[in-house]
Amino acid sequence: MEAVAEPGNLAGVRHIILVLSGKGGVGKSTISTELALALRHTGKKVGILDVDLCGPSIPRMLRAQGRAVHQGDSGWVPVFVDREQSISLMSVGFLLEQPDEALVWRGPRKNALIKQFVSDVAWGQLDYLVVDTPPGTSDEHMAVVDALRPYSPLGALVVTTPQAVSVGDVRRELTFCRKVGLRVIGLVENMSGFVCPHCSECTNVFSKGGGEELARHAGVPFLGSVPLDPELTQSLEDGRDFIQDFPDSPAFPALSSIAQKILSETPVGLS
Repeated sequence: MEAVAEPGNLAGVRHIILVLSGKGGVGKSTISTELALALRHTGKKVGILDVDLCGPSIPRMLRAQGRAVHQGDSGWVPVFVDREQSISLMSVGFLLEQPDEALVWRGPRKNALIKQFVSDVAWGQLDYLVVDTPPGTSDEHMAVVDALRPYSPLGALVVTTPQAVSVGDVRRELTFCRKVGLRVIGLVENMSGFVCPHCSECTNVFSKGGGEELARHAGVPFLGSVPLDPELTQSLEDGRDFIQDFPDSPAFPALSSIAQKILSETPVGLS
């Protein structure tokens, strides 16, 4: 019998998107961050749940490191990363005593924290909750999917890089989604070519087109290719709003297009 969500801290969240990949280092956290920023600039209220427990990098990408999570009447209060409180963030990075502290936990304890993140964070009213997951198809992924299943997530955004070694691992991630009944919203090819900032010539550092070909063979939507971009890299290092600060960057139209395709999947939101 399918679980039914009880009214709780996710009751005000309209749409939940999981960002997945079968491989580490493909840029899930980058895509999660920029998707949230792009949705915010369309007037949406967005939350980011960073459940990459061993590599929580989103606090740095949004210049929120060192911020404290407080306990409120309804649970943990997420960190707001902008004055307008249009993006809220919860990450294990906020719970570590030192920034270089390692989370040396076995599976059951990790799974318990993931379930606590899902049930005990007081998100309030959100148009979108973007869930940044760890790499692979492990028990942590099962814990995330099982905890969110009662809330009918919109689906998964799957990220790959173009080369065959990455595409092979991401193919297994698509199989994981099918096995657990998680709809795939679409596939994104990240690090798809490097556009020279001086001559605008594109060099395919990691090959090109592997993600698009995988999407075609798997029968899932292809949402676009995001090129390697020094301005995007620097904005993440500095915790800047790439969508606002670099509209002329070659990565800008690709990221904006992905957000628009997500918006087209969903009805009008809160605003």
